[in-house]
Amino acid sequence: MSGRVTVVIATRDRRQELIRTLGHLQELIPPPPVVVVDNGSTDGTAQAVREQFTGVMVLALRRNYGAPARNLGVLVSRTPYVAFSDDASSWAPGALQRAAAALDSYPRLGLVAARTLVGPAERPDPVNPLMADSPLPRSPDAPGPSVLGFLACSAVLRRRAFCEVGGFSSLLFFVGEERLLCYDLATAGWERAYLDDVVAHHHPCAHRPDPEHRRVAELRNALLTAVLRRPLRVVFAAAAALAQDSVHDTAARRALREALVRLPTALRQRALLPAPVEEQVRMLEDGAR
Repeated sequence: MSGRVTVVIATRDRRQELIRTLGHLQELIPPPPVVVVDNGSTDGTAQAVREQFTGVMVLALRRNYGAPARNLGVLVSRTPYVAFSDDASSWAPGALQRAAAALDSYPRLGLVAARTLVGPAERPDPVNPLMADSPLPRSPDAPGPSVLGFLACSAVLRRRAFCEVGGFSSLLFFVGEERLLCYDLATAGWERAYLDDVVAHHHPCAHRPDPEHRRVAELRNALLTAVLRRPLRVVFAAAAALAQDSVHDTAARRALREALVRLPTALRQRALLPAPVEEQVRMLEDGAR
């Protein structure tokens, strides 16, 4: 049944990590179809994959498209389901079969969020218990706890649902893009469930990007996501909090500037969440306080 799931990987300048990941995927029985979307790498990633993994489809882009590069991988996939991996994450034996079985059994299920184990010690990712203990009402049309977020390195989606909502947002580019996608799946009536027995392995790269750069993107995209989907009172509160932090926090200052540059596009794309989805978002926010 794993032949019904295509693994889509977006990568950039992480050739060695990607080669290891593709090796792990090839060891699965049966090995799933794989699409690698190379975000303008300068380390020979695309050529190395073509030479060492002839069965893998490679889309070599001329520049970095960020998270939306995955959208291109989904578009060229020919299976009903797609699984996302990072260049340093893979799937446990049987995981893709279990995810496909759940998606087959629940026609309104759009997303399966997997249990993520980190590093050689297989430490549970902190997001696992948050999803497992989700306070959201559990739908009879889903096989597990309902979620409004996930990790993009460990999720399996119904291709039709992903394409219906437009995939990952080019406005957000990277970091926090999963939340907006979940909001849009919920708005379109697709269920999202955490399944503990669907397992992904994540081996973070030793050479991580500048942590401040990532924090800037997180802060920027949290505000932009509010502009895109939340009531104005939420937007104003988020903007005011970020502006206050920017007085003494350089990351908040950069995030606010970058959000303002993107604000006209966000306003053009603004579409409020339906009341039931907004209520679930507030439920999660109240539980996090």
